[in-house]
Amino acid sequence: MPVNPGGVRAAFVTVVALLFAEAGALIAVLVWLVVDLLVLQPSSFATAVALVVLVAIAAAWVSAIAVASVRRAPWSRAAAIVWQVLQLSIAVGAFQGLFARPDLGWLLLIPAITVIGLLLWPPVRELYARPEDATAG
Repeated sequence: MPVNPGGVRAAFVTVVALLFAEAGALIAVLVWLVVDLLVLQPSSFATAVALVVLVAIAAAWVSAIAVASVRRAPWSRAAAIVWQVLQLSIAVGAFQGLFARPDLGWLLLIPAITVIGLLLWPPVRELYARPEDATAG
């Protein structure tokens, strides 16, 4: 059964759009954390700074993945899947515990499953293949 090129393009655009949305969300969280750090008195300054640094690294990494995905860099597919698995684990944590936030859990879970599914779909996977790998198969 032939694959619709328009469907593959739509899947690729969806992956890239979700990666950029996740990068934008991380940047927004980073700005929020920096403002909180400057305005509020954290109970642990070292922990607050560590969280800001961690989110800054994540924002830079997901932004790099999104840009590389636009260029269809082969490494970006694996990196995006790893990020989605990490996001999936955070989503699962958001559904449970004393301070459960199912709304945030769904906001993290749905894009993660969507991106993983689309990146594992063979026609999209082929978009990320190196030219020499595509001709060898």
